[in-house]
Amino acid sequence: MVPVQVCFPEMLEFFMPAMMSMGELWLIQIDYRVTQMTLLPMLQFSLSHWKMKGKKGIWLKLPLERSELVPVAVKEGFEYHHAEPGYVMLTYWIPEGPCLLPTNATHQVGVGGFVINDKNEVLVVQEKFYDPSFADLWKIPTGFILESEEIYTGAVREVKEETGVDTEFVEVIAFRHAHNLAFDKSDLFFVCMLKPLSAQLKVDDLEIQAAKWMPLVEFVAQPLIQEDGLFKKIVDICMARLGKHYCGLLPRQVVSKFDGRSSCLYHNVIDAGNVTYNGN
Repeated sequence: MVPVQVCFPEMLEFFMPAMMSMGELWLIQIDYRVTQMTLLPMLQFSLSHWKMKGKKGIWLKLPLERSELVPVAVKEGFEYHHAEPGYVMLTYWIPEGPCLLPTNATHQVGVGGFVINDKNEVLVVQEKFYDPSFADLWKIPTGFILESEEIYTGAVREVKEETGVDTEFVEVIAFRHAHNLAFDKSDLFFVCMLKPLSAQLKVDDLEIQAAKWMPLVEFVAQPLIQEDGLFKKIVDICMARLGKHYCGLLPRQVVSKFDGRSSCLYHNVIDAGNVTYNGN
C-alpha cells in the first residue's frame, strides 16, 4: 500500500490509502468526510502534483452515498468508467495521447443447458416474455451466469431455477460470440450438455411460460430451429455428441504461478482413456 500524495498535508487523512498497480496507476477511495468544497482543491493540486511526478492513470472510486461529488470530479476532467450497486468509478489519464487504462467490461456471459434423458427427450421451455415471431419455439433453458460463477455451475443453476430439474454437468458443447447486443456489449453464450438427475418439472412462473420433456425428433424438427443457422448448428453439434462423433470441453482447476490463483481451464481431453465421461 502506498499513501496518496495529495494537495495539502493536513488533507491527507481524507484520502484513504491508494493501491499502486499496473505501473504508475493510483486507486483513490474518498473518505466520508470529503465535501464538494474540499474535494475541488484536493483534486486540482493533486493532479498537478501527479503530473510533475510522471504519474499516468488515476482511478477515483466514489461511494453511492457521495454521489454529489461526481460533478466535481467530472469538471476536473475525470470520466465515467463503470458503476456497481455501491459505487461509481471514474478515471483520469494524465499523459498526452491515447488513454491506456483498461476499458469497462466488454462482455456478458450466458449459458444454455442441453438436457436429454434416457427416453431421448430434451428438456425445453417457452419464455414468458418473447418476440411474437418466436411464440411457438420450444428452446433449451438459458440465462446469464452470476458474478464469480463458473460456466458449468451457472448452466446447472439456470436449468434448476427455470424448470426445477436437477442436473449434472457433462461438457461444454460449443460457444457463440456475438457483438453489439444489450447496451452495445458483446455476448458469449456457452451451450452445456447436462445429465438429468430428476424428472419432475417445477416452472419458474416469473420467467417461464411452460416447460416439458420433448421428444428429440420433435425438438429438432421445429421450423424455427431448422430455418435458423445458429440454432440448427448447435443442435447438429449436440446430436453429434450424442452419437459420440464429437467431444466437447471439460473444466479443470489449475493454479497459476504468476498470481497463485485458481482458475478453470476448459479443454478437450487429450487422452480419452484417462477420463470417465458422465454423458452418454
